Amino acid sequence: MNLKPLFSALRFLTVLPIPESWCGDGDDFDNSPNWYPAVGLLIGLLLATLDLLFCWLFPISIANILLLLALVAISGALHLDGLADSADAFFSSRPRERMLEIMKDSCAGPMGVTAIVFILLAKFAVLLAIPTNWRWQVIVLMPLAGRCTLPVISSWLPYARATGTAAFTNNKPSNKRLFIASSVLTGAAVFITGIMAGLLITVTTGIMVWVLGRYSNRKIGGFTGDTLGATCELIELLPPLCIIFLAHQGLI
Repeated sequence: MNLKPLFSALRFLTVLPIPESWCGDGDDFDNSPNWYPAVGLLIGLLLATLDLLFCWLFPISIANILLLLALVAISGALHLDGLADSADAFFSSRPRERMLEIMKDSCAGPMGVTAIVFILLAKFAVLLAIPTNWRWQVIVLMPLAGRCTLPVISSWLPYARATGTAAFTNNKPSNKRLFIASSVLTGAAVFITGIMAGLLITVTTGIMVWVLGRYSNRKIGGFTGDTLGATCELIELLPPLCIIFLAHQGLI
């Protein structure tokens, strides 16, 4: 089995010190999105392990803050940056070309800062609200769900810029990527949360990916790396929200 695309995906999506020599060539990088769900699962398992330590050492509120820091740090805030840039662009009421220019600006505007504050507060709130016996399952599924959306959108929508990252600009409609992402998310969600919760998480994620993808396509004619990051951040909220909903309704 060729694992070079996996190492390429790990090097691109995380700050883990993966040697460049393990990542292969350009073709391996182009194929790396097939491994994004696996990277998401690895991140989730790592965070769940860290959370055991955090919850042993500190009260739950402090453990949540440390867990959020770890979630942001493992990707080098890559997706948060995309969320901020997307918020600044989409809520600027500017034409398409101007929105694409705003996304390239390294400085975060007021909407970008607001988006970052909102997503971090929302994640902190849902982590507090999760029933204790469902905590590790949700922590595993949050980064998994987020990373599963990246290959789906990048093989569904056109790239909105003339040039960009090869793994995304060379995209073509790919049933293989859709199958891998949906199978990994569904299998993992059903296995660790049960049929009802697992299917709810998968279906809700699919619907939200479609909504966010359509919105991005209408605003800028496709997707960019920033909109992928924004989608990843927003989708991470769905597994805990689904579990909280089912628990609040007395269904689990």
